[in-house]
Amino acid sequence: MKNLLKKISLSVLIAIVLTSCNQNKKSEASDEVVNQVKELVAANELIAKHLQTFDTLDYTVFSNREWSRLHESHAKDIKVHFPDGHIETGLEQHIKTLQAMFVYAPDTRIKEHPIKFGSGDFTAVMGWMEGTFTKPMPLGDGKFIQPTGKKFRIPMATIGLWKDGTMSEEYLFWDNKTYMDQIMNK
Repeated sequence: MKNLLKKISLSVLIAIVLTSCNQNKKSEASDEVVNQVKELVAANELIAKHLQTFDTLDYTVFSNREWSRLHESHAKDIKVHFPDGHIETGLEQHIKTLQAMFVYAPDTRIKEHPIKFGSGDFTAVMGWMEGTFTKPMPLGDGKFIQPTGKKFRIPMATIGLWKDGTMSEEYLFWDNKTYMDQIMNK
């Protein structure tokens, strides 16, 4: 249905332009408009494809810990910017960091993106990351924070820079203080 509407919209737009052009310039102007509209449609379709890939990334790959599929959305040499300010490079390191999030909250998930849009090679999604603190949280040096059983639901956002069908750079945003406040006893 969406493709049919796009084709109809494209046809209507072209028809309007063609009828507004005078006869001498009709062919030249119509070719230019048709090419511009085709480029715009192609760009919008690519953005829509990236956003669909992102939905699959969060709803399926991340939420179900299907790390062997992360390459579908992330380049091998991806650069990831985390909310705490550290930056990682490489898909394997990114997988290790993501896996660590599930050690103490194995039901961590993202199942909705109420806001998502893109422009050019960029996409942006806002979603809700949620789960329950049910396992000990490693702090290093053999120390742990014991689970509280508390649930968390925090807003998160990701901005992705896409190149050749995968993200080459990813910016992750969520509030770590809000996250800790929700899972700790208070």
